[in-house]
Amino acid sequence: MIRPVRKAVFPVAGLGTRFLPATKSMPKEMLTIVDKPLIQYVVEEALQAGIDTFVFVTGRGKSALEDHFDHAFELEAILKAHGKDAELKSVLAPILSPSQVFYTRQQQALGLGHAVWCAKPHIGNEPFAVISPDDLILGEPGCLAQMIAAYSEVGGNIAAVEDVPKEHTNRYGILDVISDVGQLARAKGLVEKPDPADAPSTLSIVGRYILQPEVFAALDRHQTGVGGEIQLTDAMAATIPDISFHGFRFSGKRFDCGSKIGFVAANVAYGLQRDDIGNVREAIKTLL
Repeated sequence: MIRPVRKAVFPVAGLGTRFLPATKSMPKEMLTIVDKPLIQYVVEEALQAGIDTFVFVTGRGKSALEDHFDHAFELEAILKAHGKDAELKSVLAPILSPSQVFYTRQQQALGLGHAVWCAKPHIGNEPFAVISPDDLILGEPGCLAQMIAAYSEVGGNIAAVEDVPKEHTNRYGILDVISDVGQLARAKGLVEKPDPADAPSTLSIVGRYILQPEVFAALDRHQTGVGGEIQLTDAMAATIPDISFHGFRFSGKRFDCGSKIGFVAANVAYGLQRDDIGNVREAIKTLL
């Protein structure tokens, strides 16, 4: 029986050093794409996919992120008093119910696997999603909704994947594929950041996962891998003999918002989707 996915983990404890000085006093997940922070986009993607429980794995200095999904009573009162209905609607939109949202701290920067392990008490014995705000995916329906539709057919563990140039395999977790039917590629293993000469494929994992709770058994061992960190891909690989694993080729455009060029490109792409902020295309043309 394939159990439904209702919970999602958001690893948001990183310092965002590549965006200093902006992230000196602001969580990198609060950097805006047009007029919404990165974290709101991925929460909305999760809501669209039917997620009803949100677990944020945070760190020091992340209070602004928590505030964003709560009421701002003074601001709301001012907007209401001035008849700014559109603006009021925009600040009410991201609010999550107290029964939906949980925050836990990753006290040491020990890797993505460790961040996911920190969420274990809130996940229990249920399948769950992991969503990285660094990977913003522009598509309709959202990437996670696409993945859940595929998951309902095959079950097991699933990760969003895309092909990368051979020379870039040392930047990603790479699938060792045994069958490939186009949208779904079944894997017999995962290799974290392999040298291009040793990479078993060019299918790289990006920041969307659907995982079975058995992955926690491997994460409980706190074994370190590449970079001396606890790698989520290693824990996933450890479950493959017992649980199927598929890479999912999603429909949409991914932007690596953990990099400056990806962040700028995302602002342009999302701006082009908006009809309420003027002619973005013409504005860009004047700069080129």
